[in-house]
Amino acid sequence: MAEIKAEPFAFPVKNDQLALIVIDMQRDFAEPGGFGASLGNDVSRIGRIVPDVKRLIQGFRYAGLPVIHTMECHRPDLSDLPPAKRDRGNPMLRIGDEGPMGRILIAGEAGTAILPELAPIDGEVVIEKPGKGAFYATGLTEVLQRKGIRQLVFAGVTTEVCVQTTMREANDRGYECLLAEEATESYFPEFKAAAIAMIRAQGAIVGWTAHVDDILESIAHA
Repeated sequence: MAEIKAEPFAFPVKNDQLALIVIDMQRDFAEPGGFGASLGNDVSRIGRIVPDVKRLIQGFRYAGLPVIHTMECHRPDLSDLPPAKRDRGNPMLRIGDEGPMGRILIAGEAGTAILPELAPIDGEVVIEKPGKGAFYATGLTEVLQRKGIRQLVFAGVTTEVCVQTTMREANDRGYECLLAEEATESYFPEFKAAAIAMIRAQGAIVGWTAHVDDILESIAHA
């Protein structure tokens, strides 16, 4: 059985059960003028991981392994947006309001779209999620069951919020989870470091973490 060099110990790879999940690599979080920037964040930090996320996506495609994309977004009528979520953040620019790239985090708007460099190709699943975790109010469980997936490699943003939340959800559902360290990011470096430490603490209590090069080398030879 192939292994990926990882922390806190090697991750045993079952290629016929492995998929990549790319979390929320959307314009609203990564580009100037988007929702992330409106909250005062340095969105350039997100842009820096794009090349490594792209390498991961290409590596999984080349190996014939599934790539699943998620997008945090809501219905135009906001019926899936709890007031408690809408009322947080920047009081001058909230989810559903008009922003520089259309209504913020609304399905179908320009800012909600995945970055062009990382755009899904035909046949790749895109999960539109109204929450932080990708299992809440979505069909992700059914997608993974249909494809026979039991192991998940994670990339995307932000490490401590949507990525970690989805990893914890997956862990509770019995999936083996591996975070690609250079292919995830936070607006706050200390938050990313803390999330990585929490994920792999106590013998991979939530999951493993590994470097992109080690992941790609393993899936290329498995």
